[in-house]
Amino acid sequence: MADSQTYNTTTAPLDQNQKSNKFGHLGIWGFVLKLAEVFLSFLAFVLEEVVSTCNACSLLYFFEFVSCTAFLFTLLLLILLASSLHKKVGINSWDRLDFVYTILITVLFLLASGLFLWNNSGSVLEKAAGGFGLFSSVVFSINVIYLFMAKRNTIIGKTNDKPTNQQQQQQQPENPEAVKLTNGQEV
Repeated sequence: MADSQTYNTTTAPLDQNQKSNKFGHLGIWGFVLKLAEVFLSFLAFVLEEVVSTCNACSLLYFFEFVSCTAFLFTLLLLILLASSLHKKVGINSWDRLDFVYTILITVLFLLASGLFLWNNSGSVLEKAAGGFGLFSSVVFSINVIYLFMAKRNTIIGKTNDKPTNQQQQQQQPENPEAVKLTNGQEV
């Protein structure tokens, strides 16, 4: 008959955060912020695409690149981090990746929106696209602050992260059994 010691070392109860977290690695506020970033960057991208003529086309194209990149990569991060898919990818520092990515997109979106609003033909669509770009920059900035406040230990690297499966397999001894099981047969 199996005793309880056999199962104590390998089975760990789920903590409350793992049981109740419906938004994966993001949490509720991270999910809401990522969703707002996706929505606003998509609106900025669509409004920019509707612009039919341009004075400074290079600034329009730069804004197009940044808004499209922000939309697609933030959507990818949202899908990965809000589900369990992030566990299947070989990245251990999701918080740091999300933080650095969000800072980079914030700076690029702010730069692209500012330049686009500074030099355009003055159409309502261009102003609306630039406005949504600036608003997206604000939401990305709020997310940077949230990520730093909520996850600063994992971003900076002061954490006791659980080892990955590969690390656990490397740490296990070659023969983990203390007593060889014989299935009732004499050896």
